Amino acid sequence: MILLKTASDLSRTLASRRASGARIGFVPTMGALHPGHLKLVEHSKKNSDATVVSIFVNPTQFNDANDYAQYPITLEKDIYLLEQAGCDILFLPAIDEIYPRGTALQEPYALGYLETLLEGKYRPGHFQGVCQVVHRLLELVQPSLLFMGQKDYQQCMVVRQLIHLKQLPVDLRIIPTLRETSGLALSSRNLRLSEKDKEAATAIYRSLQMIRNELRPGNLGPLITRATNEIRAAGFEKIDYVSIASAQDLSEVSNWNGHSPLVALVAAFLNGVRLIDNLSLAEAGNPA
Repeated sequence: MILLKTASDLSRTLASRRASGARIGFVPTMGALHPGHLKLVEHSKKNSDATVVSIFVNPTQFNDANDYAQYPITLEKDIYLLEQAGCDILFLPAIDEIYPRGTALQEPYALGYLETLLEGKYRPGHFQGVCQVVHRLLELVQPSLLFMGQKDYQQCMVVRQLIHLKQLPVDLRIIPTLRETSGLALSSRNLRLSEKDKEAATAIYRSLQMIRNELRPGNLGPLITRATNEIRAAGFEKIDYVSIASAQDLSEVSNWNGHSPLVALVAAFLNGVRLIDNLSLAEAGNPA
């Protein structure tokens, strides 16, 4: 594995790979790697000739300075895991490599309603920061394939919108969420949870499963209320949202016709750690 720290070194290295006809796969991360990240690397290796992973804790997507300061850093372990996974190139840039003109947003991205609901509502400016860093990384790496995890469902939709807005020649591949045996979605933020917290955190997945299993056409309000109560009873001190939305555009669905695809999404705080998860919903009476 080659470790590169500057944009110029990365561009030169990838240019030589492309000259030989290599198909580049890219996995952007903020480090604190777990098996979910490594699954993205695995998919990249199967579908491309060279896999690039970036580790960069992006300051512009944190609307909470404390959250940014507490984001887990496990670089030595990350490098070891990527070497074992067969990553070809690790890009490990400093802030001024990603933002040579500073971190101020030069031009807002036209994300429309996508940044006004769910994560966008509760983390103002978050998705502008996501677009800012992903756009820059895609310009540097110029991959054929981009791999992201479904756990960040709304973020995947935002990045798809970014690719469309900027007409970027990259194919976004969304990989299913990887979970612990308890059902807890793998996340870098899980490192901040105690074992007791991890056990309590499984309430999110259980509530999502309940919604999927109990889903029927008609008013969805009672399902939302029940799921919210189950999460709160597990010890979560704050719930940003429990939502059932259109799987296609994330518009809220309060009364379901029994056919259109849905997704259930949750964001909640447990002992100061904000956890998110989602689950695709099958047709009524046919749990996936």
